[in-house]
Amino acid sequence: MLKQNVLIIGAGGVATVTAHKVAQWASEFGTLHIASRTRSKADSIIASLREKGHEMEFTSHEIDAMDSSAVADLIREVEAGICINVGSAFINMTVLQACIDTACAYIDTAIHEEPDKICETPPWYGNYEWKRREAVEKAGMTAILGAGFDPGVVNAYARLAEDDYFDEITSIDIVDINAGSHGRYFATNFDPEINFREFTGTVYAWQGGKWTENKMFEVGREWDLPAVGKQTAYLSGHDEVHSLSARYADADVRFWMGFGAHYINVFTVLQSLGLLSEQPVTTAEGQEVVPLKVVKAVLPDPASLAPDYTGKTCIGDLVKGRKDGKDAEVFIYNVADHKEAYEEVGSQGISYTAGVPPVAAAILIARGDWDVKRMANVEDLPARPFLELLGEMGLPSRVIDASGDHPI
Repeated sequence: MLKQNVLIIGAGGVATVTAHKVAQWASEFGTLHIASRTRSKADSIIASLREKGHEMEFTSHEIDAMDSSAVADLIREVEAGICINVGSAFINMTVLQACIDTACAYIDTAIHEEPDKICETPPWYGNYEWKRREAVEKAGMTAILGAGFDPGVVNAYARLAEDDYFDEITSIDIVDINAGSHGRYFATNFDPEINFREFTGTVYAWQGGKWTENKMFEVGREWDLPAVGKQTAYLSGHDEVHSLSARYADADVRFWMGFGAHYINVFTVLQSLGLLSEQPVTTAEGQEVVPLKVVKAVLPDPASLAPDYTGKTCIGDLVKGRKDGKDAEVFIYNVADHKEAYEEVGSQGISYTAGVPPVAAAILIARGDWDVKRMANVEDLPARPFLELLGEMGLPSRVIDASGDHPI
């Protein structure tokens, strides 16, 4: 069988991990191509791959991923069979359309966003990607949405719970705790612009069969989790809630993210001053600037945090429901280590957890297991092959149930 060439769009921290994992699993693919708005960033990733001794064929490309026709031309040029979009969420729709136009399989790790607005109206997927479902099926190609960790692996955890542990699911609480330390006064673990946009809008959760609204940091609770211990996490709006609420309409679906007091204080000051706004303002000198982009420009590049990062992350799903007429609950989770991630691929743990899963999805497409020739969110696909493959690739999952804490 002819092996498919892979095109990675993006050259940040997550893309670096994705490229290293494709190279580690080179036997599953053909050639690897990395495209970025700044070609030198793609060249740097390729240099890091060669330093690790990988001998797969690599090429770099400069691309404006907001130009759908240019992306389609590049797909044709490199004869890509799979496109992994790990660039900004602003480019999802143009890259997806390029894949539709070329019948190239598409994978991304987050919901599309428009730069000039915080577009959280639920279900958020329904505003953008889901509108292309018929076009994807007509093109005869596969599009897998939100195949990072959250969204992505946590969606697979929900599906695994559905398949293996419950007759009826009544609640899914996704918990994301980063107990690591990067040593900087203040920094975000991924693109600051995307990071802040997640937390400046309304916090939507699916509860009682309807969308509920809260403000950020309004609802918090303490969690006691493996490896990271007791941590405070806050009800937050997040991508996976929007798709999981469609599949599990009778369950409550919530997302909780851990924040320290320092992050909350800095965030609150920035937001109160209007510095997290996505709307342009004009300076006294007549220059138009977007405050959020200015903040992004002065904060550390998330990729620069990796060498000094220590500690662990714990991300998982607490799922409750009924099995054989009795109440039951399970916690399905992963623990990742920042230092181990850096030693393996030169990135911190947040990038690692986000960058490995889309490669697992690409492998399953290449093998045919997930090549479904339609648009799908991760929970729409068989979970166990994905999670077992991730275990082989460095992201093992565990389950805490009535029998104890054990591998899936």
